[in-house]
Amino acid sequence: MSHVPVNEPLLDGNEAKYLQECIETGWISSEGPFVARLENGLAQYVGRQHGIAVCNGTAALDIALAALGIGPGDEVILPTFTIISCIGQIVRAGVRPVLVDSDPETWNMDVTQIKAKVTPHTKAIMAVHIFGLPVDMDPLLEIAREYGLAVIEDAAEMHGQTYKGRPCGSFGDLSTFSFYPNKLITTGEGGMIVTDDAALAERCRSLRNLCFKPEKRFVHDELGWNYRMSNVQAALGVAQLERLNEFVARKRRMGARYSELLAGMPGLQLPLARTDYAENIYWVFGVVLTDEMPFDAEEAMRRLAAKGIGTRPFFWPMHEQPVLRRIGLFEGEHYPVAERLARRGFYVPSGLALTEAQQDQVIAALKEVLPG
Repeated sequence: MSHVPVNEPLLDGNEAKYLQECIETGWISSEGPFVARLENGLAQYVGRQHGIAVCNGTAALDIALAALGIGPGDEVILPTFTIISCIGQIVRAGVRPVLVDSDPETWNMDVTQIKAKVTPHTKAIMAVHIFGLPVDMDPLLEIAREYGLAVIEDAAEMHGQTYKGRPCGSFGDLSTFSFYPNKLITTGEGGMIVTDDAALAERCRSLRNLCFKPEKRFVHDELGWNYRMSNVQAALGVAQLERLNEFVARKRRMGARYSELLAGMPGLQLPLARTDYAENIYWVFGVVLTDEMPFDAEEAMRRLAAKGIGTRPFFWPMHEQPVLRRIGLFEGEHYPVAERLARRGFYVPSGLALTEAQQDQVIAALKEVLPG
């Protein structure tokens, strides 16, 4: 029985050629030419003016919040069902995170809950596109306009996805991407901020680079981070970006095949194939155990692991994170949809290198371990 990993990237384009170029030219740091190529290439792909490459998607979010000048006493609205990266800088900057629950069908933030959470202290809404479908952006953008709020769009999982035909990554005052190996474009570790605002772009570049001043390099007016991306990472990204449309098509084929072969399986909620604003990109293929299933995701994943199938749990909600509860956040708050997704949801192998034979192995294992 061969093991099926939860993710394996596809690196059989120009990756080796471009990496070789880095080594031959000696350009391996963040000063090399591939960094600007990736910044310009991705910005152009999503229709933005500026791209700022960074060392990971979390760094992109940290910088976005700092660049917008969000600080103590301010509030940011975000989904509870997301990765902890989204809330890290909010908490570190003395900002109050204000949570909304998920939509049970799309698993994204329930935009109908946002308006009630706006207060005079609200400065921004963080829209995080989850797994395969984008957040319903129009109502969210309308609220942002009405109250004069900034929008940070976390498009980490949405390379190549669109909302009503417009690229994800084109909606935020600042939008962020991640290039971790399980993303549609990978640089190993890496991320990017994109924007149309030249002043914000400049601010992000400064924050990424320790806030060095052009005229007096080692004299600092404020604290930034060393969040730069290396030329070696960017070289990988440039090769990957060349194939993004092919990768999107591949993910959609994979998702459609899973959906077709798992259709009608009792006890399993499959990802929504489409909404009226988007077709699922199936960044990962997530499933949620229905309430009649006598066990939870943890048990299902344990059974699949015994059959050599790699899985990952869904996100654990922010309001249930021990580290955040310990500092007194979210006392007595409940978000039932997110709580259920966290306990009953997981995703199965869906990396770009997955073969049909491996997919068949996953499907057979699911049918064996889930009673019905």
